[in-house]
Amino acid sequence: MLKLNGIIAAMTTPLTMEEKVNEQELRNQVNRFIKAGIHSLFCLGTNGEFYALSFEEKLKVISIVVDETKGRVPVLAGTGCITTKETIELTKKAKELGVDAVSVISPYFAGCSQEVLYNHFSTLADSVDIPIILYNIPARTGVNIDYTTVARLAKIKNIVGIKDSSGNFDNVLRYIEETPEDFIVLSGNDSLILWTLMAGGNGGISGISNILPEIMVSIYEEWKKGDFKKSKKAQDSIREIRDTLKFGNPNSIVKFATNLVGNPVGPAKAPFNVDSKKIEVKLLKVLELYK
Repeated sequence: MLKLNGIIAAMTTPLTMEEKVNEQELRNQVNRFIKAGIHSLFCLGTNGEFYALSFEEKLKVISIVVDETKGRVPVLAGTGCITTKETIELTKKAKELGVDAVSVISPYFAGCSQEVLYNHFSTLADSVDIPIILYNIPARTGVNIDYTTVARLAKIKNIVGIKDSSGNFDNVLRYIEETPEDFIVLSGNDSLILWTLMAGGNGGISGISNILPEIMVSIYEEWKKGDFKKSKKAQDSIREIRDTLKFGNPNSIVKFATNLVGNPVGPAKAPFNVDSKKIEVKLLKVLELYK
């Protein structure tokens, strides 16, 4: 059974200035995260710009991350697409490439009812043999996966968990309350990781780990040791960097800041790249707080 506890890095996808996948820097980031104590890796999420990558680029990213990780930590890949057919296809390819689990975002752009969501995810689960983590991010998809739908989906053997990026903590609580004890509930909001752990969840998938991996790891490690005070101090400390996400597309800001702390992950794909001296000055001022 898949065990996912702690801090899972929501990896950026390093790109060259020509917007090609930067293989060497992607390998560097894998090792940087593992050295920092990250518990699992997640490629091709929102911070990984899955929405801007081609099918072939996604396969390349998955292959590189799995190869460089070499089984040291679990690897998750985002395989959610708009259609059920393409989601199944990418999920099967991800399994062939060796990922430990997949994270599957709700279908987006076209409207979805709860029954449409149930049919999509259940059809996927019936078509593949790999653990599936649902991914709820209604601000980007236009639909919230209701806790009643999650409770139904949790009865399917290979649907093993959910990442909630709604920012609504009641969502997290209902997911925990309405699913079996071994169902994995992860915060997709960095500011709610400690509170998710305290409520009985498993940890978080963290975008801020691209910028401050050691601090994010310490939230979980101090909590695990029973030191709430230190864990809360680490959790509270990321408020300032989280506040900078309002400067633009949040995951583009994360990528820009990752570059500024000395990791050349390159630009976000146009038109979402951040190239602003004004934003750079503001970010550098905040990043000084973490030195």
